[in-house]
Amino acid sequence: MARRPLPRILSNGTTPLARGRDLARTAADSATDVLHPLLVIGRGLRVLASAGRRKWTQTAKDKRGPALFLGAACVLVVALVPYGPLIALVTLMAAAAWHGRDRTPVKTGPSEAETERLGALYEALVPYFSIPEDPNPLFAHGGEWDKAFSGHAFDEAGRVTRLRIRYPAYFTDGEAASRARIETVLHAKSGRGREYLFEWDEEGNQLDLTVLPPLPTAIAAQPFVTSPGETVLGFTDATAVQRTLPVLEDGEPRDAPPVIWRTGPRSTEPHLLAVGRPGSGASSLLRSIALQALHHGGEVLIVEGGGSGEFSCLTGRAGVLAVECGPAGA
Repeated sequence: MARRPLPRILSNGTTPLARGRDLARTAADSATDVLHPLLVIGRGLRVLASAGRRKWTQTAKDKRGPALFLGAACVLVVALVPYGPLIALVTLMAAAAWHGRDRTPVKTGPSEAETERLGALYEALVPYFSIPEDPNPLFAHGGEWDKAFSGHAFDEAGRVTRLRIRYPAYFTDGEAASRARIETVLHAKSGRGREYLFEWDEEGNQLDLTVLPPLPTAIAAQPFVTSPGETVLGFTDATAVQRTLPVLEDGEPRDAPPVIWRTGPRSTEPHLLAVGRPGSGASSLLRSIALQALHHGGEVLIVEGGGSGEFSCLTGRAGVLAVECGPAGA
């Protein structure tokens, strides 16, 4: 018995399915274009209905009766006036179309405030990216900043969060001092109190400025999963290290990239100096280091010359040799 050939839709089903999807997409787009006025009017009617409902709920209960009577009287007058219902319907549709229109502004460029900020950044960089011998300088006082800044982004407060700068090839970007001057100017003009990442492309003569997100501040002292001889000093950006630690932040578990200080015989930096103003967190850091050392079976000797008693919580713990909080004991 000869085998019957498969139907065409089964033997070559990809093409009809793709054609069907294209036809359905085209039909949907055409229907959206045709029904767009009705969609706008429907959206406007919803807006008007919600506004009327909100107005009704805000009306005092003792005034709702007169309001209903006034509304009924208006409807009766409109019904008795020649062409009144038609005029009322046209007015309602016009109001619905007005309130239902798409009012989403399309941002085509920087705002006036953002333009002024970019202009200030451009003028601040002119003394560093220009020389008198350049016949066609990219940076010049009163020049066009859009030729030097090929990309930019701002936050809700209008501050720069990302900026790409093109600079002339004769700029000495291979010298650390020259790069440091540019970074200092950008840090001052873009807003202090934030951490910036500067990426120099010496081959392409471009500098990318990026504002880094703030580091986590809700990770409290806790038993960190580390090896003996490793101490967690803090946490940094995910791109700075290739390691993460499981931590609890506001009671929720997550992985965070740590800053590890390694001690022991094979450590290249066995000593640590923590310097900070009062209230900057230096004592909290030292307490965290002491607790981590005790967790791994180490011994701790505390000598505090200030006498503030910030390390008295370690007194009596196993592994704490002594806690001296005054000059006499030290």
